[in-house]
Amino acid sequence: MTTAPTLPETAPAALEVHGVHKWYGAHRVLDGIDLTVRPGEVTVILGPSGSGKSTLLRMINHLEKPEIGHVSVGGELIGVKRHGDRLKELSERAILAQRGRIGFVFQNFNLFPHLTVLDNVAAAPVATGRLTRAAAVALARELLDRVGLGDKTGAYPRQLSGGQQQRVAIARALALRPGIILFDEPTSALDPELVGEVLAVIKDLATSGTTLVIVTHEIGFAREVADRVVFIDGGRIVEQGPPGEVLDHPRHQRTRDFLGKVL
Repeated sequence: MTTAPTLPETAPAALEVHGVHKWYGAHRVLDGIDLTVRPGEVTVILGPSGSGKSTLLRMINHLEKPEIGHVSVGGELIGVKRHGDRLKELSERAILAQRGRIGFVFQNFNLFPHLTVLDNVAAAPVATGRLTRAAAVALARELLDRVGLGDKTGAYPRQLSGGQQQRVAIARALALRPGIILFDEPTSALDPELVGEVLAVIKDLATSGTTLVIVTHEIGFAREVADRVVFIDGGRIVEQGPPGEVLDHPRHQRTRDFLGKVL
């Protein structure tokens, strides 16, 4: 388990989710979510399938828009701006710029199949104008070394295992130097023997002070890396706290039932 750094009281939270609701027709996916993540904190979100975990992550970088409520990252509203007493949608260009400060690692890698591993990692810093091509390539090589793929720079995604592709996806998320990285079940699409190599990379990030929000079913991993575990069911946060409390001494029956099935 990591320890979030001590911060002054005035320091903005890395992430704040305020009263977020999301529904599709009559189906309410998120039902009043409030969540605060401090800089450097590792938050693991658990819950059954369909509980709203992935929707919550997509809400954070405005891939999904809340019906009610709002999200801020580093003190900045995401996807909207204040207009009097209302919130007004930002332009797509402005939203894309904000997403560049929020890393996102998907279940199914989402690499560009026509680009090499090196170019997959270097592409975003160049496209956003943050780095020159030469600087982006140098950073990509550094990050690929960090995730153990320094010898795969010229390979294409189809030539890699699932675990290797996910490690490239993590390097790509790091390339924009995001303030927070979101992981949406990063090992769910992997064969069991490949899970460990991806979790090892995430553990390294967790010990480096990077702010992480991780949706996963890997309970042992949650126990090892999380500063806080959040259990969601039916679009609501049922309980949250240190992993030793939530995983070993859950207060709510719904949490106990869930853990009884996955442990």
